Amino acid sequence: MARMHSGSRGKASSHKPVDKTVPSWVGYKSAEVEQLIVKMAKQEKTSSAIGIVLRDSYGIPSVKAFLGKSIVEVMKEKKVFGKLPEDLLSLIKKHIAVMKHAAESKHDQVAARGVQLTESKIKRLVTYYKQKGVLAEDWTYDRTHAKMYLE
Repeated sequence: MARMHSGSRGKASSHKPVDKTVPSWVGYKSAEVEQLIVKMAKQEKTSSAIGIVLRDSYGIPSVKAFLGKSIVEVMKEKKVFGKLPEDLLSLIKKHIAVMKHAAESKHDQVAARGVQLTESKIKRLVTYYKQKGVLAEDWTYDRTHAKMYLE
């Protein structure tokens, strides 16, 4: 898949294994895994951070193969899901960082363009989440109050 704002192709990286079966060496029950997810979500960890901890510390390679539902679905069921989706929050954090750099370096035109591109991605993602019903129809992103969304 091509990158969004550049002429280059994709970004090569590793992929999850095709096999969706639960390995025999996983010694946890589904209720225990759900409790671990809820505990980490209450510590304000993101769903991707929870997945990494479960993979590296607990030896659970795929929560979806193990439980039959994703980490986000478990968090929504247990009502410990945040107000905003994780990808939108990470874009807002990136936008804040790029805006800070652009304010400090007035002549850095690449950073100024980075602010525009990141804000464009945020607006596109907000439109998608409004269509899917994840965000309220009256929700808007305001760059002057961007830090407020992270609290």
